[in-house]
This record gives sequence, C-alpha cells and structure tokens, in this order.
Amino acid sequence: MRIKKLIIGLILSSLLGSGLAVSADFDKGLQAYNLGDFKTAIAEWAPLAEQGVADAQNSLGVMYANGEGVPQNDKTAVKWYTLAAEQGDAFAQSNLGVKYAFGRGVPQNDKTAVKWYTLAAEQGDAFAQSNLGVKYAFGRGVPQNDKTAVKWFALAAEQG
Repeated sequence: MRIKKLIIGLILSSLLGSGLAVSADFDKGLQAYNLGDFKTAIAEWAPLAEQGVADAQNSLGVMYANGEGVPQNDKTAVKWYTLAAEQGDAFAQSNLGVKYAFGRGVPQNDKTAVKWYTLAAEQGDAFAQSNLGVKYAFGRGVPQNDKTAVKWFALAAEQG
C-alpha cells in the first residue's frame, strides 16, 4: 500500500511539475516576444508547440503569419493555427478564420471562415464575433441576415 501511494505521489508530482514548467516556458516565450526577442520566443514555444500546447501553436502561427523571427509563411501559420484550433483554442480559431476569409495559406473559403469564426465567437472572442457579424451582414459564407449580424456586432461591442 505504501509503495502504491509513493508511485501515485511521484506521478502527480511529475504531472504537476511538468505543467508548471510548460507554463513557465510559455511565459518566458511571451515575455521575449513582447520585448521583440523573437529568437528566444521561438526557442521557448517551438518545443511546446511540438508537444501539442495550443497556446504555443497559436503563437508560432502568429509569428509565421507576421514574419517575426522567421520568414513570413502563411501555409506554416495555417498549420500551427489548425493544430491549436482543433484543440479548441479560440484565438487560433479566429486566426484560422481570417486565413480562410482572405485565402492566405489556404484557398479562400467563406464557409470555412464562418465555421472557425463561429467556434471562436461562441467562446467569447470579440474579434471573431465582429468578423462573423460582417459575414452575416454581407451574406458571405452564410445567408445574409441583418438580425444575426447585429447580434454578433453587439456581443463584440459589449467587449469594447
């Protein structure tokens, strides 16, 4: 019984410890990014992204989309956004929606843009809510619907 408790304790310590390390590494990358030290940000985020950390995947996507510390590459940005978006990351879903809306790194597809905007908007992402409002206002990828457009614009506006 004592060995079983010890093993469970070691497993929990390992899991909790690794989570803290992941958070610390992500935060270190974020601090570097905010200071314009893109080399350090990539060094911190790339291993996390490869391990499946959605925040790091989305952040690498942003760096590739903007050419920050890496050559600008929309296809690679889409790759990272997709990995994070499929895990439910609202920011990545919104970013992926933009890529489909404008055909950057993927074929332009308003219906797919609406799909990703909707997933992000339903999680409260104001940018996605606003973009979704535009899609409904102009009938791009969805039937034109002023009432639904106003709903999404209002939700975004409530957030400033």
